[in-house]
Amino acid sequence: MIKLIASDLDGTLLQNGALVPSDYSLHLIEKLMKKGIRFVAASGRQYQNLKRIFGPLSDKISYVAENGALAIHEENVLLRGVISPELTASIIAELKKRDDFEILLSREDACYIEGKNPEFVAHIRDELKNTCVVVDDISTVEGPILKIALCSMNEGHHIIDKYLKHLQDMFDSQIRVVTSGNIWIDFIAPNTNKGIALQRLLDEFHIKPEECMAFGDQYNDVEMLQLVGTSYAMANAAPGISYYSTYVTNSVDDVLEDVLEGFV
Repeated sequence: MIKLIASDLDGTLLQNGALVPSDYSLHLIEKLMKKGIRFVAASGRQYQNLKRIFGPLSDKISYVAENGALAIHEENVLLRGVISPELTASIIAELKKRDDFEILLSREDACYIEGKNPEFVAHIRDELKNTCVVVDDISTVEGPILKIALCSMNEGHHIIDKYLKHLQDMFDSQIRVVTSGNIWIDFIAPNTNKGIALQRLLDEFHIKPEECMAFGDQYNDVEMLQLVGTSYAMANAAPGISYYSTYVTNSVDDVLEDVLEGFV
């Protein structure tokens, strides 16, 4: 019996460029919760953003934010992962060697970006509606840093894929470097990921992994998909993600409907 469902957002629960869950998705999640099934929003997004987009359900669900650097239930931080100042400085120095990417640093209070690209600033502040601080030089931002991300606003996934291999060769022995959507690469805090953070929530709720279901579409979802008893990769997921899942689906909502029908 499923007792908890965890879902990635962008490219998973949110399809076709959607930035917030549909009213129907929220309706299904609310119905599941009334049946006693917990819901976890598991995303690379910041916690404040996740709270905002789940509206009336925001205080009823749990969160894995910043790709697992934070696990939060009822405003209580159950797990927090940070990137050391030394490693942060090393990564930023490497990323600043190129000017075709935008850099984002996540702290618990806000994300920090430079203001050199107005399109990127608008995307973070106005489209994603992140709690955001614009600075002149990202390397001056003090920690603790939960996540480092870079974005290719114009080139898309083909340049991301090429640069990903370079960054993995440089930093994989110190930190996990993964895609987090078609235009993002994320550096995940050491000893954290969505799977580890979700396990911390399961421990809190006394729920076994085999009693859980999870959805994802990128390599930042792999550990979460592997942890649970039933997992779904999205049909449009990054190449190879389906290898780590039990099933493939076109729609999270369709599967949630099936779960609800099992309670009838």
